[in-house]
Amino acid sequence: MNPPAIELTEAEWAIIKAVWDREPCSAPAIQEALFAETRWTYSTARTMMDRMVAKGLLRAAKQGKMTSYRSAVTREQAQRGELLYTLKHAFNGALTPMMQCLIEAGPINLGELDALEALIKSRKKAAKK
Repeated sequence: MNPPAIELTEAEWAIIKAVWDREPCSAPAIQEALFAETRWTYSTARTMMDRMVAKGLLRAAKQGKMTSYRSAVTREQAQRGELLYTLKHAFNGALTPMMQCLIEAGPINLGELDALEALIKSRKKAAKK
């Protein structure tokens, strides 16, 4: 059984990317890293990070007066959740039109096409068993 899809808001994406790049890290470090982009105050960043802890997206550990944050989800889990959300909402769950859109969206090199073809062949082989 697959774990539930992880859905992140735009603000949560900004935070989790900053955490992935700096973990373990503090709320002040994340607020400072994102300030030019978001203009968030420390209290805003801290509140959002604490909410992400409650949602199971981050882990927090108290170290004296400072709270240290780490990601509770991997990049792959977050990317999968985002992709499944897009598949569900933008393509009504239809994989073929989404794949067609992705493949036709921009340049794709021969190596990527070969990798996609190998993946499809592997899935076909597994489906026949």
